[in-house]
This record gives sequence, structure tokens and C-alpha cells, in this order.
Amino acid sequence: MATFRLQSTRVLAVDLAGDAVKAKKGAMVAYDGEMTFKKMTGGGEGLRGLVTRRITGEAMAVMEVKGHGTCWFADRATEINLVRLTGDKLHVEASNLLVTEPSLRTGTTFTGLRGASQGNGLFTTTVEGTGQAAIMSDGPAIVLRVTSGTPLVVDPGAYVAHTGNLRQQLRSSVGLRTLIGEGSGESFQIHFEGEGLVYVQPSERNTVGGQI
Repeated sequence: MATFRLQSTRVLAVDLAGDAVKAKKGAMVAYDGEMTFKKMTGGGEGLRGLVTRRITGEAMAVMEVKGHGTCWFADRATEINLVRLTGDKLHVEASNLLVTEPSLRTGTTFTGLRGASQGNGLFTTTVEGTGQAAIMSDGPAIVLRVTSGTPLVVDPGAYVAHTGNLRQQLRSSVGLRTLIGEGSGESFQIHFEGEGLVYVQPSERNTVGGQI
């Protein structure tokens, strides 16, 4: 079983004993021992994943890393966050997914206007099963809990990922004050309701909503 260790907040060490992990292509920065690297196609597994990739263009450049030793991963000095799944599902943008254990299944799900407002398209990546995943954020991510009595509002440009039984809705806050330049500039917001966790980064990517 692969062991994930944060060597620092920006470098992930994975100890392998003959097993494998799936990682973002090009994210390996060093390794010791005996390793093999095999190119894979991300964006979903099986026939459904293949059809989804053909229709949506949602795809990740993924490699399988297998062997004995330690492999270190990083990507553009971004912060790395470890997420442990126990049969649940993680929703994460493909560009924010660094490494997953092979026991976890990847796929795609429809996001509608939420994904379009983030500039990421209409589909996003899902990871589900039991195991660990490493996700990236621009700056140290914060994890916010959503409960049935406490909904959460997130800027699309700061959203990274979420888990749990959450319902999400994209809402527009465009009004007269926004149009005349006196509003907050937050034209779109994601409203989360239900029970779960939302990962938010302290840096806002450029989004369609932020340009209105």
C-alpha cells in the first residue's frame, strides 16, 4: 500500500513497495529505488469515461508510477493537501489533482454554469472509493464545513474541491450597484447546502464571473 507523506507543504513524498499510484504527468521531481512510469489517459475510466472524454474534451495528462522506493511530486510550487476518502466522492478540478492511490476511481460529472463561470468547462473530475488523494491549491487551502443549518457561499475563483452530500447552485449577484461599478465585484457565487467539506484557496483564479 502506498504511503503519502508531506515532505513540505509543496512537496509530496510517496513510499512504494511494489505498488502504484496515479499522478499528474510531469509532476515527478525526484525518486530513489526502482520506478517505472507509464502514460495513462485521465478524465474517467472505462467506456463511460471514454465517451465523456470524447464529448466534453475533459481529460487529464496522467501517468502511472510503480516500483520500490520513494517518489517525490510537486507542481509549480503549489500547496498540497491530503484528502482521505472512505467510500465517499471527491469533486475536484482536473488541474488541482496531483496524485491518487490506484484503489480510487476517477470520472467526470456535470457542473453546468458553475464550471463555465470558473473557466473550466461544463464538467469536472470526480475521485471516489477508499484511499488517499493529493490535491493542489494556490496558497494554503482552508477546509470549510457545511451543515444543514449553515450553508456556505464561495467565490468560483477560490473553489478547489468538495466532499460529502452537498447541493450546489450558481447564483448571480449582478445588480445595479455592480453595473455602475459600485458593487463588490463578486458577480457569481457558489451556494453550497447539505453536509460536507469545501476546500477553498486564498487566491482567486480568473473567471468568467469575475470579468462581468
